Amino acid sequence: MRRSVAILCLALLGGCGLSADDPTVGWSAQRLYAEAKEELGGGNYQNAIKLYEKLEARFPYGRYAQQAQIELAYALFKDNDLAGAGAAADRFIKLHPNHPSVDYAYFLKGIIWFNEDQGLLGRLGDQDPTERDPKAARDSFEAFKELAKRFPQSKYTPDAIQRMNYLVNALASHEVHVARYYLARGAYVAAANRAQHALKEFPQAPALEEALFILMKAYEAMGMTSLRDDTERVMRANFPDSAYFKGPVSRKAPWWKVF
Repeated sequence: MRRSVAILCLALLGGCGLSADDPTVGWSAQRLYAEAKEELGGGNYQNAIKLYEKLEARFPYGRYAQQAQIELAYALFKDNDLAGAGAAADRFIKLHPNHPSVDYAYFLKGIIWFNEDQGLLGRLGDQDPTERDPKAARDSFEAFKELAKRFPQSKYTPDAIQRMNYLVNALASHEVHVARYYLARGAYVAAANRAQHALKEFPQAPALEEALFILMKAYEAMGMTSLRDDTERVMRANFPDSAYFKGPVSRKAPWWKVF
């Protein structure tokens, strides 16, 4: 009996010790939110994340919990946890599809993957292009597209549309870059396929000038004279002054800055 009492006392003391280590014990939802907001504004993102998570765990319902969820996504984004931020934005959208701030959640989701795409694009110069996965750019584009479709009057939509235009060019340029890679290595069928994909999926992107040229050269290398001539006619009709007809094109700038 005495041993049981002793164990119980130890357990209670341990619990008291843990509570004493957490200064937020007993805080209201309002205070947790205010403190998290202050930490976020001060750039103390990890502290803000912990407070938002405590707020949602202790007070899972109500306006403070909802606001904490969307601000948690932003805090994770600022703390460079892009996967966590994207998941948090997705969760907010699924839980609160009619929330007044759901347009911002779509925009934030697009920004999260847009920034990830920027990082990948920046590293592409040192990477085998066939290893590049444009998933981040596609995810960003889809988030911005959903925002523009569902909330055309949102204050975030004009910015989203501009970023969508950039992403279309980036995705088209990626396809052309890979097509060029295959062409240089004699993989003419693969080069033609990637160039055709760019032409079909991104018909207005500036990178299509080079896509047509790569397709023409791939047909030429494979001895497909008729298709080669047809492609040249299309290219000359659309790009009569193309530098590609005059010789090798200089590539001093990174490929993704051509637009």
